[in-house]
Amino acid sequence: MSRDTRVDAPDDPDEIFVDGADWEQVIDAVTDETLTVNMGPQHPSTHGVLRLVLELDGEVVRRLNSVIGYLHTGIEKSTEYRTWVQGTTFVTRMDYLSPFFNETAYSLGVERLLGIEAPERAQAVRVILMELNRIASHFVWLATGGMELGSTTVMTYGFRDREHILDLFESQSGVRMNHAYIRPGGLAADVTDDFEERVRALIKLLPERFAHYEELLLRNPIWNDRLRGVGVLNQERAMALGVTGPLARAAGLPWDLRRAQPYCGYEQYDFDVVTEDASDSFARFLVRLEEMRQSLRIVEQALDTLPGGPVMVDDKRIAWPSQQELGPDGIGNSPEYIRHIMGESMESLINHFKIVTQGYPVPAGQVYSAVESPRGELGYAMTSIGTNKPYRVHVRDPSFVNLQAADEMSRGHQVADVIAIVASIDPVMGGVDR
Repeated sequence: MSRDTRVDAPDDPDEIFVDGADWEQVIDAVTDETLTVNMGPQHPSTHGVLRLVLELDGEVVRRLNSVIGYLHTGIEKSTEYRTWVQGTTFVTRMDYLSPFFNETAYSLGVERLLGIEAPERAQAVRVILMELNRIASHFVWLATGGMELGSTTVMTYGFRDREHILDLFESQSGVRMNHAYIRPGGLAADVTDDFEERVRALIKLLPERFAHYEELLLRNPIWNDRLRGVGVLNQERAMALGVTGPLARAAGLPWDLRRAQPYCGYEQYDFDVVTEDASDSFARFLVRLEEMRQSLRIVEQALDTLPGGPVMVDDKRIAWPSQQELGPDGIGNSPEYIRHIMGESMESLINHFKIVTQGYPVPAGQVYSAVESPRGELGYAMTSIGTNKPYRVHVRDPSFVNLQAADEMSRGHQVADVIAIVASIDPVMGGVDR
């Protein structure tokens, strides 16, 4: 371009300049330009290895594309090469913040194919563990969401309080996460003698911790400004997109599988399905906060009515001899009984060996079993062809479905709001990329 070439706007818009270009056309071209920006896959505010491709007009989001697959584990496919019991050790790793929900949904499907039902004690323990797991998962959501919006105090509190629940899980299953404790037919073992005492200690402790979060955040001007009116997804669009869980209930949709399609005896417990009408990120915060209180209500009721008896079905086809009850006073997983089958009962020893090494055949058929996880409807579509391994296990993971709403929720908001919106969705990429 020569020194004499004119580059500033002419006084007359119709004036021709720069090799015949029209100034209004230049303005239109610049106005129509958008910028594509990558957020992730390793980004402190994307809840795991999630890549977000943002199309921006200045600071305003025009389009958001979620790029997944960075955490793909092939868990669904792996279950086809393992026995039905071994499958629990795989599925528990999908949504790694909600392992008990994966184990329960999977086990309920296998039990339906087998035509059996877990003992009442096992079902009550499942409910207690799942509801405490829901609280622990919501603690992580609150902690990470608070960190991403600048509240390190919330992050510290959330992970601190979660530790109390994980300590209980470790005392029962031996590990803090990925337990494989809930299995087809019941539980891997009965709860410990101090289980009730430990749970009641949590019931006493946690309500005052919930009050801390309310005191810290409900009237916090920054928290309110960052969440109110941000990421609105109304009830009609939530239903159209298949969104479930707190996202749907924050839009006023009272859909909860524990009430709509009860399982594990949920129909006998008194609790409220929490809803809000604002449909924004702040409403999702309110829903999850109240859900934790409702979970404690369920836990207390389940503990008050916790029945005795075995925690595994009395069925030689699927239960290890060491998991079955020994007479009216003996429990099958006791060291005495294990020594009994190993040293005195050859039949029990052979049966134990065959089940552990070969598994058991499951009648041919198809089934869909679903539970209400902390993120929504978690469903397992399972197919058996009558062998000791699944033919197909397909999972409807709520994080995968809910994440599809991120684009609609983000349009028209600024880049900084995307952080709050994705946090309010609470996706776990282990479930998305299974």
